[in-house]
Amino acid sequence: MQRIRIKICGITRPEDARAAVDLGADAIGLVFYAPSPRCVSVEQAWEIARVVPPFVTLVGLFVNESKLTVRRVMEAVPVQLLQFHGEEEESFCRSFHAPYIKAARVRTGLDLVKYAEAYPTAQGLLLDAFVEGYGGGGKSFDWSLIPPHLPLPVILSGGLDPGNVAEAVRTVQPWAVDVSSGVESAKGIKDAGKMAAFISGVRDGEAGSTL
Repeated sequence: MQRIRIKICGITRPEDARAAVDLGADAIGLVFYAPSPRCVSVEQAWEIARVVPPFVTLVGLFVNESKLTVRRVMEAVPVQLLQFHGEEEESFCRSFHAPYIKAARVRTGLDLVKYAEAYPTAQGLLLDAFVEGYGGGGKSFDWSLIPPHLPLPVILSGGLDPGNVAEAVRTVQPWAVDVSSGVESAKGIKDAGKMAAFISGVRDGEAGSTL
């Protein structure tokens, strides 16, 4: 099995970004969605970006945002990957001429193959729980709803934490996993011990895979 990539999302403090990277995170997620308690300003995002070293991906998360706002963030913060978490169409997502991933809010009846095929220019498909509002809200979803073969790399999200991520990795065998609330001591405040346990759980899941 290939090494599972790990994204720690909803970072609001430079020290949390530094800890996540030191523990082995491959990507740091910055939320630019005002209703979220983890939303950061451009100024906060810049301070976080300054401590992220080379070869760790800085991801900017947007929800049904205007092109102008996305471009302003891209001009001010060195995000390397865009994450669109709303109802954005493929033409909008690719209009920034930057790598992007598209989130799908998984529920019974959603054809994930057709959904992925609608975003052929995406780098990956992030699978999250369907809840009121946007983001998984710390809720997981039924992993059996994920088809075995999707046309995009799968980033598994939604209610992952140190206690279930090993099972998630063994069951879904995704390209990457994404966690936010599952490694927090408070909303937007990451817990280094929980991040360490989460990353350890990912590695345990890899070791237990049959691939």
